[in-house]
Amino acid sequence: MHYLRVILPVAALLLGGAGGPAPARDTPCPDPLPARPEAACLRALYSSPTPQWPAPHVEPGVAWQELAPLPVPVDPADNPSTPAKVALGRRLFFDPILSRSRQLACASCHDPDLGWADGRRVSFGHDRQPGRRNAPSVQASAHVAPLFWDGRAATLEAQALGPIADPVEMGFSVNGAVRRLRRDARYRSEFSTVFEQPRIDAQQLGQAIAAFQRSLSPRNSRFDRFLRGNARALDDAQLRGLHLFRTQAGCMNCHNGAALTDNGFHNLGLHFHGRPRQDLGRYEVTGNPADSGRFRTPSLRGVANTAPYMHNGLIPRLSGVLAFYNVGGGRPRAPVDLHDDAPPLPQPDPLLRPRGLNRQDLQDLEAFLQAL
Repeated sequence: MHYLRVILPVAALLLGGAGGPAPARDTPCPDPLPARPEAACLRALYSSPTPQWPAPHVEPGVAWQELAPLPVPVDPADNPSTPAKVALGRRLFFDPILSRSRQLACASCHDPDLGWADGRRVSFGHDRQPGRRNAPSVQASAHVAPLFWDGRAATLEAQALGPIADPVEMGFSVNGAVRRLRRDARYRSEFSTVFEQPRIDAQQLGQAIAAFQRSLSPRNSRFDRFLRGNARALDDAQLRGLHLFRTQAGCMNCHNGAALTDNGFHNLGLHFHGRPRQDLGRYEVTGNPADSGRFRTPSLRGVANTAPYMHNGLIPRLSGVLAFYNVGGGRPRAPVDLHDDAPPLPQPDPLLRPRGLNRQDLQDLEAFLQAL
């Protein structure tokens, strides 16, 4: 298990492919572009509109999207947002009334002071039971789907209700939570005002919490300001990190688009197949052997504030995550004893391979991630 000592999340500083196009002759860049261009060259290249940026290094067949500022979230047709609905959702998010013990709220695992995560390797829930997965930040949840590490919730409205009924999390039931809300005069009044319905129901509960979570969308990071035309929003180290992110580090194989996620599932070698800590991720939802050991690619928005990392929180620092991907991800030992009824052995993700980045490269990458 020595490989765990060099771990952390960018769930995919995965690979590289062919180099990008030659830089324009009016830039202070040599032709062809070297692997590690000088800062003046990079600033000239990345001061251009994104369609003119060097092409990212991605593996054949990877469907990537260009990096972009986060847009204003789009509300689903059946759950339009209003200020009153967001305010109701916020109150519910911070209210322990939704847990069986009346001691846990959504905010217990998604604290605004901790990047809307909880800073723990794994969260604890009802009766102080430890979960088996790390609490992901909900700050960019309006821009990702499906949700949860295993993708079991197709919508933010469904995700909002999941922890209430989980026996290890809030240890209650959705119907029980709804009955409590119906007995609260203030909640009856607020729900009636927001939904114009005489009776609180589970759908309204999920919609209100989801509306609040959509309102959390971060849209003013240093990187967003850089994308909007402020060429000095990134310093030289962050700019070198951006270029490495797009090229040699191969991060854009999985972390691309405005939310910096492909919304896909990948096996990073942290499944502990056949061992007490086994967690096979997406396979537990779909039953598809190809999904064994795969977990959802998290958004990197605000990633510097959400340590520890990975689905099981095993990597405490960003530097460890980068080191983990630089050596090609986890290489777990084969299970000691596999029975005939054992779940399928996870197959290594083809995007994972050693990167060959040096210490300065890793420091620059981390500087870039700090700007997200």
